[in-house]
Amino acid sequence: MQQAEDLRKTLQRIEGRSYKAYKDIKGCYALDDFTLIIDHVQGDPFAAPSRVRVRLDAEVAGYPPSTCDQPCRRRALATYLAGEFSRACAGDQPGRSGSGKSGQIDIDRPGQQILERSCVQIEAGEVEARFTVGLPAAGRRILGKAAEQLLCTRLPEIVRASLRYECNDGDEIEHYVQTSEDAESLRQQLIERGLVAFVGDGSLLPRRSGIDDAPLTAEDAAPVPFESPDSLRVEFELPHAGSVAGMGIPPGVTLIVGGGFHGKSTLLRAIERGIYDHIPGDGRERGVTDPSAVKIPSEDGRAVAGVDISAFVRDLPLGGSTECFTTQDASGSTSQAANITEALECGCRLLLLDEDTSAPTFMIRDARMQQLISRQHEPITPFIDQVRPLYEGRGVSTILVMGGSGDYFAVADTVIGMEQYGARDLTGQAHAIATESPQARAIESDGPFGPTRGRIPLPGSVDPRRGRREINVAARGRRTIQFGTHSIDLSAVEQLVDSSQTRALGMAMVYVREHYMDGSNTLQQILDRVMADIDTGGLDVLDASPMGDRAVFRPHELAAALNRLRSLQVEQKP
Repeated sequence: MQQAEDLRKTLQRIEGRSYKAYKDIKGCYALDDFTLIIDHVQGDPFAAPSRVRVRLDAEVAGYPPSTCDQPCRRRALATYLAGEFSRACAGDQPGRSGSGKSGQIDIDRPGQQILERSCVQIEAGEVEARFTVGLPAAGRRILGKAAEQLLCTRLPEIVRASLRYECNDGDEIEHYVQTSEDAESLRQQLIERGLVAFVGDGSLLPRRSGIDDAPLTAEDAAPVPFESPDSLRVEFELPHAGSVAGMGIPPGVTLIVGGGFHGKSTLLRAIERGIYDHIPGDGRERGVTDPSAVKIPSEDGRAVAGVDISAFVRDLPLGGSTECFTTQDASGSTSQAANITEALECGCRLLLLDEDTSAPTFMIRDARMQQLISRQHEPITPFIDQVRPLYEGRGVSTILVMGGSGDYFAVADTVIGMEQYGARDLTGQAHAIATESPQARAIESDGPFGPTRGRIPLPGSVDPRRGRREINVAARGRRTIQFGTHSIDLSAVEQLVDSSQTRALGMAMVYVREHYMDGSNTLQQILDRVMADIDTGGLDVLDASPMGDRAVFRPHELAAALNRLRSLQVEQKP
């Protein structure tokens, strides 16, 4: 291993030379009381910044074993450290006035969720942080002295201020790890109690905006703490918070009703994000959901490959089959039917729907429309007639925001009314209305909801190549993956919360093609195996070299990305 003085001498030697001479600093250095590893040097000041790591051994890092002796605690501690490193990088940095990304030090900063990320790794007390550095330049000439200041003075200051226990807030660290451990305990007890979701009393559910996931504060508006209706209130005993109470949602069919702007969709969004733990102060720390829950919107124009949507759409006009439905331009109804079927294929036990993002004709046909257009001329079996067979025959529950059709009262087990962000149990009233005013519409379901057909992805249809590049894969923010010659639109995959997850998904698609797509493994088998590999080896299994901008996803989001690849071809399992 080289020493800090070796790095200084190299940077002094290449001062003023062409930018490509920075390649000489690639390697491993003993710098102060940590190890500096320069994995990749950018070839140009305007290119993606250089990839760098620092590693502190357990004695130097100094974290008590209790902060990182369990996976949920390590995940929370890593989230905290990534945030501290990012804050330490903020402000003036030497060399920032140079060309391109000169002087920039940046790490994959966490959002409101506690996710397993590749940017901070903790193993047996050893801490490794992965980040990027913009090596300073004037035009395309090396600023060696500025780089020496950046790497040998500024970086050690950042490391010392953010990654060593003695320089951090021990109470805040404990808050992070206890919050995560409580959430994990709550989610486990949720399953044991047979509930599908829980929202704790006192939770602050509204967000600042549709693009800002931070909680609404007193400066924005007066936040309304959530309070459970008495009839739905349950209590849990948590390792650190002690006894907590809140609204427990039972399995079956649950409606969320209420007037416009009274918090129906806000409650549903909190439930859909309950698959993740949240950082302290987020307001949703005591909200958890069945980990298999999937949000189901309609998605006009998406591609669908070999999905059996016949439970919702019978044979199409002009002889089109829906048992192996394939299209490059799905309608609102066929896309929503495909989204449900694909979710079931991946083991979903809880569907989440909002009428505002659903296809009206998919959700219901009222009695008057049934009279005008007979069943024999309407291929769609509306969701209202399949929601109970889904639960009774498959054990799949549904939570549905519904503000426009009281016909759903007759199929609901639980009805939650939202009024000025306050929740009420309206189940009894809704059932009374359904009894006193029975629906005139005919049930259009053809019987029990059958099993989901497995599909086998064909490896030749998942091709990451473009031109001479064997792997052309990149995330474009959170919502898009460039995969080979195709652009995958993930804007309707609402439980994908971070662009780092999107980057990991792109490489996971390459990984499964190389390792598990052999023309015989079903999609479910492929998902099981890649998630097992990540559980065992971490996110590094997806890449040939260490990367610091990845975050863990669920199998449901990986399936969603594969299913939206327009070149995908499948065979249905016999």
